[in-house]
Amino acid sequence: METQVHDTKCRSCGAPADIGQTKCCFCKQPVLISTFNSVYSMPMPMVNQYASAYREALQNEPEARDLNGSIAMCYLKLKLYDKALAAFEKAIEDNFDNSETFFYTAICTLGGKKAFLVQRPEIDKIEKYINAAMMIEPRGIYHYFLAYIKYDYFSRKSFNTSPTYQEALSNANSAGVSSHDIEQLYGILGVTRPDVL
Repeated sequence: METQVHDTKCRSCGAPADIGQTKCCFCKQPVLISTFNSVYSMPMPMVNQYASAYREALQNEPEARDLNGSIAMCYLKLKLYDKALAAFEKAIEDNFDNSETFFYTAICTLGGKKAFLVQRPEIDKIEKYINAAMMIEPRGIYHYFLAYIKYDYFSRKSFNTSPTYQEALSNANSAGVSSHDIEQLYGILGVTRPDVL
């Protein structure tokens, strides 16, 4: 199957580009956002520009499925969790092997709320997405996010669960979770880090 190249322009400087480029040849900003780190420190007006460009591109070329993950990252940075969730779910259909897509889908399922306040069906979905991410790639931050869910939803409500939040936290530490990843996670979630984690 042949990969299509979609002509566009750089959202930062306006130079001609194609979606296949990772960075603009002129200003070195990303053309196609493929990780959350690309938008994490980006100013909100620029994130809005990227989201607008991706929306327009998807309207003109709905088969440009590589853009679903990119627009989802923008929506997540803008804390538009419902829109991000829908886009991440489409991105999962487009690429079933990307662990980050499952991870960020789990985050969006919280909808910007503490896990304690979310209904059980959503918690079950979150666990499903986290487990899928860990099956693809067992990163420390995935285990850590599971530890947060196990603590804030299950332990605080005195529900039995396996693994416990302590076991998930131990797995996160064994897998090498970094303090930067943890800080970034709580920034995305928009909640305060529990003292026990």
